[in-house]
Amino acid sequence: MAKKVVIVGGVAGGATTAARLRRLDEQTEIVMAERGEYISFANCGLPYYIGGAIQERDALLVQTVEGMSKKFNMDIRNLSEVTRIDRERKVVEIKNLKIGETYEESYDVLVLSPGASPIKPPIPGINEAEALFTLRNIPDTDKIKAYVDEQLPKKATVIGGGFIGVEMAENLWERGVEVTLVEMADQIMAPIDFEMASILHQHLREKGVNLVLEDGVKSFENNGKIINLNSGKQIDTDLVILAIGVAPENKLAKEAGLELGLRGAIRVNERLQTADESIYAIGDAIEVKDYINGQATHIPLAWPANRQGRIVADHINGIDSKYQGTLGTSIAKVFDMTVAATGNNEKTLKRLGISYDVVHVHPSSHAGYYPGAFPIALKLIFDRETGKIFGAQAVSYDGADKRIDVLATAIKGGMTIFDLPDLELAYAPPYSSAKDPVNMAGYAAKNIAEGLVETVQWHEINDILADGGYLIDVREPIERDMGMIEGSVNIPLGELRDRLDEIPTKEVYVYCQVGLRGYLASRILIQAGFKVCNLDGGYKTYSCVFEPDASENCGTPISDNGVAQRNHAMEEIAAGAAQSSVGLAVEAAPVAQAPTAPAPAPAPAPASAVEAAPPTVKTTLDACGLSCPGPIMKVYKTIGEMQDGEVMEVHATDPGFAKDIKAWCEKTGNKLISNKFEDKKFKAQIMKGNVVVPMNTMAAPVEVPTAAPAKNGATMVVFSGDLDKAIATFIIASGAAAMGKEVTLFFTFWGLNILKRSDAPATEKDMMAKMFSMMMPKGANDLPLSKMNMGGMGSKMIKTVMANKNVDSLETLMKNAMDAGVKLVACGMSMDIMGIAKEELIDGVEIGGVASYLGDAEDSGLNLFI
Repeated sequence: MAKKVVIVGGVAGGATTAARLRRLDEQTEIVMAERGEYISFANCGLPYYIGGAIQERDALLVQTVEGMSKKFNMDIRNLSEVTRIDRERKVVEIKNLKIGETYEESYDVLVLSPGASPIKPPIPGINEAEALFTLRNIPDTDKIKAYVDEQLPKKATVIGGGFIGVEMAENLWERGVEVTLVEMADQIMAPIDFEMASILHQHLREKGVNLVLEDGVKSFENNGKIINLNSGKQIDTDLVILAIGVAPENKLAKEAGLELGLRGAIRVNERLQTADESIYAIGDAIEVKDYINGQATHIPLAWPANRQGRIVADHINGIDSKYQGTLGTSIAKVFDMTVAATGNNEKTLKRLGISYDVVHVHPSSHAGYYPGAFPIALKLIFDRETGKIFGAQAVSYDGADKRIDVLATAIKGGMTIFDLPDLELAYAPPYSSAKDPVNMAGYAAKNIAEGLVETVQWHEINDILADGGYLIDVREPIERDMGMIEGSVNIPLGELRDRLDEIPTKEVYVYCQVGLRGYLASRILIQAGFKVCNLDGGYKTYSCVFEPDASENCGTPISDNGVAQRNHAMEEIAAGAAQSSVGLAVEAAPVAQAPTAPAPAPAPAPASAVEAAPPTVKTTLDACGLSCPGPIMKVYKTIGEMQDGEVMEVHATDPGFAKDIKAWCEKTGNKLISNKFEDKKFKAQIMKGNVVVPMNTMAAPVEVPTAAPAKNGATMVVFSGDLDKAIATFIIASGAAAMGKEVTLFFTFWGLNILKRSDAPATEKDMMAKMFSMMMPKGANDLPLSKMNMGGMGSKMIKTVMANKNVDSLETLMKNAMDAGVKLVACGMSMDIMGIAKEELIDGVEIGGVASYLGDAEDSGLNLFI
């Protein structure tokens, strides 16, 4: 005899159950009762329809009543609310909402999929708020979209920083609405931990969202137009979106005497049966087992609901499927960034008293030499004893999704951190690196588990320093200019072995930019008898929380060796905000005003600013694929061919370009009209100023009798003839020249080999000079590495890597520097000692002495010895 299954609720869980039931058994009688008009819709896409990313409303409708009824031969009754369950008689009471009639329907098996409803707490004034909305279904979406379309609100306040709240903030912003986001906790996006959320906090603020943390709503006034916060601040608003969470729809189950669990969710067993074996429950309404820790929890997500629907249909048809628990894998778009997570976060593990370790890594989303690579902030939480993976989190402009998917798969597959390095993942330069970020996280975690390094976390290091801890920064001095931890001592990694006697204590802490060089330093120090802890995630993770301009630090791209690249920022610069295409008018001041009156409206913009037409772009420059300082050098050469007042638009993929171009314009007298991140590119519009300062000569400062002239030169003594140091020399020199500095490089002793021609003519030399010539490199293409030269193999390897990563060769760097006005001076005295004739040097090199160098050094604000 055919079974009769009644399903309460459609959408993800109910509709999936119904479809699977029909595929398994053509004879089962299926009745689906849905309280709303729509039985199956893309509820996760609702905010994007409001924002305009999804244009067609019908695209949200996954199944219609008519279509699903015919396709699956089932009785679907929308606008029909199940109001009561009679378990003894096995009947449900259904109210037809179209005509108000109530009737009974029998069942053999009942499936509850009522979902969860938005929480609407009894805040004073909430019922009188005229433009306050929650978002759960299609009708809610229609109301919000109609209000935005017709009433054209200027200001909106989103209460709640979860998935719906953040997505609604972005989509209202896309509609040109000024948005305030209020969250009672100290962070948005609860599935991730604070330091990861801090990256998103800064990104929201950069986009113009007024983010209010650790504050809640006390009351509403003036029909919801004024929001009073617990702190005493007031917010003036035209629209309110309430998104503080959801509560399980448990009324039916509770009144039927079914057991409830955590947060009032319906309690079920592993086969998703309630206390009544003939009644199943699925989706957002049920309590589930946490896949990681085994505890009861409530995780309302789409994947679990779909999976549970299929399992219930299987079990009804005699297939012994079981639900293993919810991992909580989730992802969200936050403007240009992506945040994703799986498993447990630190907050959960601490609450449960579970011991764990953490690693933070910051690899690129794909090979750095291929355009469009962005750093991924990737966090892995694990047990060092067993290798069990507790959870992972990722934030990035690109590549966060698939890394969390891989790690979620690894967790479900029972893999440990010891297996992650062995994952053979797809690689091609546009998609990943030979060592995928997941591999890198595994290597870092494995080092901890195997006792090769001990780590200290971002939230511990300040207290350690306050208690007298000794912290060594093993980065290069130029990296410290971009930010450092106060109280740290700088000993670059390359100098560490030679400076061990400077370390006053045997118990030390070390840090670098992302943790890689800190690990190398730890290994050196441990083997020298020191007790060492490396700052996990390096300065990059630390700075995302503690530095005032976290966006630049969090977004700083990192080379494959873990070195920060100078002046890099990952997002839209404030200079271009006024030209934003959505026309935001975001106030710089906090929204808080005196509690007796709403916040005053901002002063209107000057007519000229409002009416000014967008500039006409004369030249479009494609600098995509070029590494620093390539884009800036290309901008300089092109702008020199333009007339004053003409506008150039530059496209670049180097993440440092956004910050570099701003600094370059300030130094050279050109005007930065706009600077933004769009379509996976950094785009800047630059107007040539009235006076363009040449790259090798800055305009003379205005004479002020009491002020000394500005020192705008840069001088470097190049003593080394090593390839890596020569490359660094000319990169720094080109960058300094691009900033308008007068640059002089003074080559002495072994550094002279850099200047030698590979095709040098034969010259008369004495025996000693000939011996020197035989032993020394024959020009820039023949230089050795300072470390790991391996009989010349090291030099060949680094040249290959440079070519693969689209970095100019040393010869090209030298030519570009000279074209930019960098002066190359060879020490005459050193040439005599080493038997090098002028004819052996490349063209354009001057011969000088110490006095020549000192003269330039006197006018220099920067002096380096290489």
